[in-house]
Amino acid sequence: MEPALRDGDWILVTTLGGPPRVGEIVLAKDPRQPERLVLKRVAAVENGAFVLLGDRPEESTDSRVFGPVPHEDILGRAILRYGPFGRIGTLGPRR
Repeated sequence: MEPALRDGDWILVTTLGGPPRVGEIVLAKDPRQPERLVLKRVAAVENGAFVLLGDRPEESTDSRVFGPVPHEDILGRAILRYGPFGRIGTLGPRR
């Protein structure tokens, strides 16, 4: 699968609109290093925690490595890529 985001993309993250849903991209604290942030897609919600996976599993460090992410470590949902100019667009859920 082609990743929705690339290095150098500028994104808008919101905390509005309720909890993240399966398929949405979220900004979260890395459970192993809380000062480090990750952008991953919600694959499932299990017991109030979020299973986060990268769009390119063969190259991604995600919940397969660090486990489910608690709700309090989800900082927001990525909703818009506003740069670079040729890649502007919304970031809706992918299922």
